[in-house]
Amino acid sequence: MARKIGSRYTAHQVLGRGSAGTVWLGEGPEGPVAIKLLREDLASDQELVGRFVQERTALLGLEHPHVVSVRDLVVDGNDLALVMDLVRGTDLRTRLERDRRLAPEAAVAIAANIADGLAAAHAAGVVHRDVKPENVLLDMQGPLGPGGSHRALLTDFGVAKLIDTPRRTKATKIIGTPDYLAPEIVEGLPPRASVDIYALATVLYELLAGFTPFGGGHPGAVLRRHVTETVVPLPGIPDELWQLIIQCLAKAPASRLRASELGSRLRELLPMLAGMPPLEVDEPDTESAEETEREEQPAGPAPERARRRGAVPLVPGSKPADSNRDTHTSMRVPAPDELAGGAHGTARAPRASGTPRPGSARNRAATRRRRLALGAGAVALIAAIGVGAWLSTSDDDASTPPGDTQNSAPQSP
Repeated sequence: MARKIGSRYTAHQVLGRGSAGTVWLGEGPEGPVAIKLLREDLASDQELVGRFVQERTALLGLEHPHVVSVRDLVVDGNDLALVMDLVRGTDLRTRLERDRRLAPEAAVAIAANIADGLAAAHAAGVVHRDVKPENVLLDMQGPLGPGGSHRALLTDFGVAKLIDTPRRTKATKIIGTPDYLAPEIVEGLPPRASVDIYALATVLYELLAGFTPFGGGHPGAVLRRHVTETVVPLPGIPDELWQLIIQCLAKAPASRLRASELGSRLRELLPMLAGMPPLEVDEPDTESAEETEREEQPAGPAPERARRRGAVPLVPGSKPADSNRDTHTSMRVPAPDELAGGAHGTARAPRASGTPRPGSARNRAATRRRRLALGAGAVALIAAIGVGAWLSTSDDDASTPPGDTQNSAPQSP
């Protein structure tokens, strides 16, 4: 059912739903648009509405081939909406759910697109703060890039900042998506441009491996890993690419590259990645993550497992997928002692395909099989030794004089 959004736009059908609101396929004076209608409780917050209006100039001025442009901001009664360009394609999360991981050339080409978009935003003084596959759209109507990649555009600029108002988040709370949060955000520092670089490096790792480097289990465990763990190398990628990833995943923000540098360096690597197939690494065992989650949960009835709440695509025909990587999840900042005593050794290490993870159910089963095999071998060895001893004794008995009956065997007639 169509509904009016302000005086210039009409929303026709829902494209997707997310934690911040609902995305509609709409129509404006210049043609089709995507309209992100924020939740009613957000629209009723006068402080947020004021910030929404203040951010209007910065958001409307952000135009780049790899950024989904905001055309208008609407404040009308209970409606608070961002009107954006309509991208005809899909989002990166949907692509990952279909293909699990991408070939290195395509993954790096997409990451380079996003880096270019971030460079333009950072130059304009805008920090995205929620870079993740759900917020990357793939233009299916444009020409293909390196490795058969589609042009990538970053969306949802400003949404995290709008929602992160002082009234909504205290100093002891952080806003973001756990898998992609930079360590300085976990430690309570204000987000700067470098947090987007860390998140983009995490996305690139995920495109290559099929999983994030520090994700899995309870959000508290994920936050600690960002601060205390070092990322484990991915097997099978050139060292130049790996060094670039770990530089952008550095714990110290000053050690990371700027977005413009990252985009240039990634494109320099594309020729050496041409023709490389997707990596063959196994995803971390879910059982280990679930055990960690159970350990992190407070005593009492087990809470309902968070359902996967996924992307809010700005494309027609897309279905919102479930995802446990909620945008704008509010979490408690871990205390320094919690971070210091954190999750050393729990970083999820990739491994060659078919190799069980230490401590996993598959690894324990393999260990039990080895022990059983060793036990059976030992029994067989002992039995063989016993038989050999018995045969040796029998040979000695056969040579015993007839008058000696000690340990003698019956003689054949």
